[in-house]
Amino acid sequence: MKEFIKRAALVVLPPLLVFVIVLVVWHVLAVRLDVPAYVVPPPGRVLEAAGESGSKLVRATLLTGAAALGGLAISVIVGVIVAFAFSQSRIIQRALYPYAIFLQTVPIVAIAPVIVIWVGQDIRSVVLVAHIVSLFPIITNTTHGLTTVDRSLLELFQIHNASRIQVLLRLRFPNAIPDLMTGIKTSSGLSVIGAIVGEFFAGYSESSQGLGFLIQFWSGQLKTAELFAAIFASTLLGLAIFGATSLIGDSITSRWRD
Repeated sequence: MKEFIKRAALVVLPPLLVFVIVLVVWHVLAVRLDVPAYVVPPPGRVLEAAGESGSKLVRATLLTGAAALGGLAISVIVGVIVAFAFSQSRIIQRALYPYAIFLQTVPIVAIAPVIVIWVGQDIRSVVLVAHIVSLFPIITNTTHGLTTVDRSLLELFQIHNASRIQVLLRLRFPNAIPDLMTGIKTSSGLSVIGAIVGEFFAGYSESSQGLGFLIQFWSGQLKTAELFAAIFASTLLGLAIFGATSLIGDSITSRWRD
């Protein structure tokens, strides 16, 4: 338990310290330069706006977080399955890998409206967008771990007449665990971005509004303080998901480092 708390502190405290420093510098510059509040509101005004819209921000953060985690979970499942296929056949890898790259290179804002048309204007579209954005790092990292196995270990399995499925599950996959966790940590932040972008186009309903919807709504009304509050909520959500996946990943891969 003490080791877990220590790791949690190492993950949380450094970015928290940087955040405090940024707030102090931001406040000093906003006051000294007398920047208009509608351009850059001081931290106190943003905090006040966050308090006034607290319940709305909490509901939006939970909704966006659920969509991001849903997209990330689907990406882990699909990414591992695709990586399994890539590691077992070079033909499959050469045939499908360009399409995996396509997911990384195509502007998500260009295909998000199409996804909304196909799937509908609800949370399913947001989860799908988050999944598309967060899939590529898991595929590439897991494939790398599955295919970069010590040759002497492969020969040892061959000597004992191990089947392809035994080599995959008992040698290649354990070897790929650290790479898989690296891909998940990378994708954790991307899933939040994907969820927010998806919410720009899939606004849910009047009773269900994610952070992406609030950002777009408050931006259109020039409510800069509320907009900053939503942006900070998005940042904290991304940090929370990244921190959680980092702690889980470090706990799982500690045996490899040892």
